[in-house]
Amino acid sequence: MAGMHALLSAFAPIWMLTAIGYAVGRSGLLGEQAEAVLGRFVFHVAMPAALFTMVSGARLNSFANSSMVAFAAGTALVCGLGFLAAGRLFGRGTADRAIGSMASGYVNSANLGIPVAVQVLGDASFVAQIILFQVLLVSPVILTLLDTGTGAGTKPGSGKAVVFRRMLTMPVRNPIIMASLLGVAVSALGLRLPHALAHSCDLLGAAAVPTALITLGLSLNARPAAADSADPARNAAQPVPAEGAARTGVAVRTEVARRTGVAVRTEGARCTARAEVVVAVALKTLVQPLIAYAVGGPLLHLPEHQLLAVVLCSALPTAQNAFIYAQQYGLDTRVARNAVVASTVVSMATLSLATWALGPTGS
Repeated sequence: MAGMHALLSAFAPIWMLTAIGYAVGRSGLLGEQAEAVLGRFVFHVAMPAALFTMVSGARLNSFANSSMVAFAAGTALVCGLGFLAAGRLFGRGTADRAIGSMASGYVNSANLGIPVAVQVLGDASFVAQIILFQVLLVSPVILTLLDTGTGAGTKPGSGKAVVFRRMLTMPVRNPIIMASLLGVAVSALGLRLPHALAHSCDLLGAAAVPTALITLGLSLNARPAAADSADPARNAAQPVPAEGAARTGVAVRTEVARRTGVAVRTEGARCTARAEVVVAVALKTLVQPLIAYAVGGPLLHLPEHQLLAVVLCSALPTAQNAFIYAQQYGLDTRVARNAVVASTVVSMATLSLATWALGPTGS
């Protein structure tokens, strides 16, 4: 009972802030551009500040241990499976496959992992190592794939040299990677930031998670652009106008068939998106913790407490970063958004199961 109460306490802020974002979006209080503006603020300003603060104050050798090997193995395998599934099963391009990979294996380590770890494990030291691992190793790979897949700022027909040059300069152009690298430099050199600067970064970084959750809630109201005029399903249901003799019965039937075909394709696309979410959530909440358990238990023989930490953190839901990244790279955000929401709900069960099975009273 106490464990369930702890989980509910950890999840409550996520649900509440997302619900507030949804309500604000329904009311139109912040205007039509609120989602885009807040998303840019998170990606370009608040999240880099939070990551710089985190990395600059961390010990970079802290994630070189057996527990991190088990967690990293689960993350790498599941991200790879998510990438393959998005391409092989759903025909996605490189950028969307990167988002599918992230939705499948990038855990919500900061705003959910820390309170869960404190309540269940007693401390959040392992979560801090996971944050470093994801920021310094996983994020750059995902962002490189996104940059390559979208060709942001690259003219059509650009040669391999241009693409290669963009990959080399991406750390300078991408605020998240740049902030992480600056944090690494500060940590490696043992520098102490002036109090005013450090406090300013703390305040700015603290806005990243709540603003991202508000943005996620706003997106739940989103409809495709020009939905009223271009919604194939709606158009297919409308009567086809007969323009006298100029439109023959054959033409009318052809128009109906065309509209119906578009509606069928649209419904098929929705089914595909739902299937993608199911696959991503299954990989995230079931496969990833199982792989972590297999590596940490039978292979590495981790002590019980460390094994619980690895499996519990691997079972955390998809981070809202997946949605923010998809949004900022101009991709379809539905799969990432729905994976975040669905995995957050499902992980209530998987986190409880992991705690019951591997915790002090589990065996």
